[in-house]
Amino acid sequence: MLHDRLASGLARVRIPDSATMIEDEATNSGANITLSRQLLLQAGIRPKSVMLIAMPFMERRAFATCRAQWPEVDVICSSQPISFADYLASCADPRHVLCDMVGDLQRIIEYPKHGYMIEQVVPGEVHAALKRLIVAGYDSVLPKS
Repeated sequence: MLHDRLASGLARVRIPDSATMIEDEATNSGANITLSRQLLLQAGIRPKSVMLIAMPFMERRAFATCRAQWPEVDVICSSQPISFADYLASCADPRHVLCDMVGDLQRIIEYPKHGYMIEQVVPGEVHAALKRLIVAGYDSVLPKS
């Protein structure tokens, strides 16, 4: 499904199949970056910069992960230009999106301790909001301890 959507998007902007490489083995963001890097290196491609396309709420985590896993490249993150309200309205399950966001924020806080991401400043009020959301039950996508 994701591959089909990606192919459709590439066709819309007229990027030929011969100019694309798809990494489809990863099971998490860190592995996706590491395996994409290996794929490019095997093809003799050594980029100075990379652009990560992510869901709007995942840009910060994607950036932090890439900076830790591939520190020698400049990283640019992008997503669909859409308001939060419009993004939620476009999703089949807005509650799941909120759970994803809670999980992403928890990863941004915890994963630098394991070397999976670079550390980022998370303000105290954001920590407090995270706790309130977890208590309210938006906890189905939290990382495993």
